[in-house]
Amino acid sequence: MEVTSSGKDMKNKAPKHSESRSRSSVLREDCFHILDEQNVADPKLDPQLAEELLLKMYSNMVTSRLLDERGMMLQRQGRIGFYVPATGQEAIATGTAAALKASDWAFPSYREPGVFLYRGADVLQMIANLYGNSGDICQGRQMPNHYSFSKQRLFSVSSPISTQVIQAVGCSMASKIRQEKDVTITYFGDGGTSENDFHTGLTFAGAFKTPTVFICTNNQYAISVPLYKQTGAKRLADKGIGYGVDAVAVDGNDILAVYTKTKEAVDKARNGGGPTLIECVTLRMGPHSSSDDPTRYRDPDLYAAWEKRDPILRFRQYLEGKGLWDADHEESLREEIKDHLVEAVEDVEKMPPPELETLFEDVYAELTPQLKKQKQALIAERELRGKFENTSEAFPL
Repeated sequence: MEVTSSGKDMKNKAPKHSESRSRSSVLREDCFHILDEQNVADPKLDPQLAEELLLKMYSNMVTSRLLDERGMMLQRQGRIGFYVPATGQEAIATGTAAALKASDWAFPSYREPGVFLYRGADVLQMIANLYGNSGDICQGRQMPNHYSFSKQRLFSVSSPISTQVIQAVGCSMASKIRQEKDVTITYFGDGGTSENDFHTGLTFAGAFKTPTVFICTNNQYAISVPLYKQTGAKRLADKGIGYGVDAVAVDGNDILAVYTKTKEAVDKARNGGGPTLIECVTLRMGPHSSSDDPTRYRDPDLYAAWEKRDPILRFRQYLEGKGLWDADHEESLREEIKDHLVEAVEDVEKMPPPELETLFEDVYAELTPQLKKQKQALIAERELRGKFENTSEAFPL
């Protein structure tokens, strides 16, 4: 069927009509929040965190944002093939990570760089992951943004949606069986609640009262699918009720609210009180990935309304109100982080590709006879050729 020019224009234009607006409010009234719309904290709810913790949280949020900007820039320049930004969701990653102990386990998705940064992941190794070279812990076997830092108890990120949910519940079940006090936290998006792994994970968590905290980042879009097209639920937090899992909805752009409710859930889980589902309501401010164009489907008015609620701006104004931050601190912090990122990128781009032998490592403690034979054959071919020429470009995703 032939598409007229007017029809094509309508197809490519983002929705700006009552249907999208009626199903997407700026912030639902049921969401717990501490900061008001003028970014002033409710004195009765303000957790009154220590200055050192507040500044660490802010620095982590800014680092995450600047890492995203650098990652998208590298992709647009053709220096890496793919990137998944987390712009606008920094309060969720940092606020939840700040509520954990070093001994706790985290099972993130691909949009939580702030969790990795807060728990001490090396920025250089995170950037090496984007290139998939010899500096990458996974030696190029993972997608960009799919980090893995076992020493920090950060489980390897997977592309399939919500698979980490059941893995997190299994980890927390093990902690409970071993009578340890570790808590497991896992992250997924609104689209992840439509996956079988989400339901399976909450079923086991509710039945066995595991020490698990489920963080649902409701950024209102599963790639281009708006929330109202994938569920009839008014609140994703309500999905916990059927499984006997406590649940709460919070303002995902209010780091104080995110921290407070996560800390409550973590403490409850650590003391044997069972799991909690936390729905963090926000809006994905960037594309789903570097391959996506959100202007084709996202309501520009909705974007503009959430842009005013930038979690970094809101937290900065809170810190300024407490006399802990000013323009000079801001400029100094950003310059320091940018310089560190530039240096890390320069170092990573000097690193060679992974060695051929790494194809056979990190799976078996001892290679099987078949793999030993294959490894020997590959090494022999390399010696015959002199070297393998890399004829591929950065994968075109």
